Amino acid sequence: MADEKEQSLFEAPPMGEQERMVEAMLFASAEPLTVQQMIGRMPHGSEPAEAVQHLRRRYEGRGVQVVKVGDAFAIRTAPDLGFLMREEVVEQKKLSRAAIETLAIIAYHQPVTRAEIEEIRGVSVSRGTIDQLLELDWIKLGRRKMTPGRPVTFVVTPAFLDQFGLESARDLPGLRELRAAGLLENRPPPGTEPEEDEETADDGSQSDMFGE
Repeated sequence: MADEKEQSLFEAPPMGEQERMVEAMLFASAEPLTVQQMIGRMPHGSEPAEAVQHLRRRYEGRGVQVVKVGDAFAIRTAPDLGFLMREEVVEQKKLSRAAIETLAIIAYHQPVTRAEIEEIRGVSVSRGTIDQLLELDWIKLGRRKMTPGRPVTFVVTPAFLDQFGLESARDLPGLRELRAAGLLENRPPPGTEPEEDEETADDGSQSDMFGE
């Protein structure tokens, strides 16, 4: 009898209640939450991995969706309704052309070293450009390469994936889609223009890709 009473004390809430808990956490959290983070907050015996899948199905076709960001989950505006938030998106911090190109190279070629970025771009990459992307938490340091000097590499972060509604870097759109969405200028790709240093490349050439 005592064993049955003890077991009942740790009985997990019904799945419907667990869904409500997951929904509340995702709604209130400023950052995507992993299943392990949810487990740490929910009653003993809860199964947030199952609850979040039920929740994702329940939100299908709604104005907001439960999306996967890397190994975490978040509530985000449905992609087809993103135009309603365009004003807020356009008001985000602007990046220079150099920063946009550097970010794109890291996203499509990660893990990539600074020397490799410079080789692809055809111009040097200033410390300020890398620092800006690090401060935005859109890139982070990856593993060092097993090459002479053991240079550090750069990779994109979950914050980058979240910003652009991607589950993983494998979901990155092609260049045609990026230009159609107005996220890239219709200009020749790096390496097809006369070579210039980054100071010249940035002068008077601010893009609205990540507007303030």
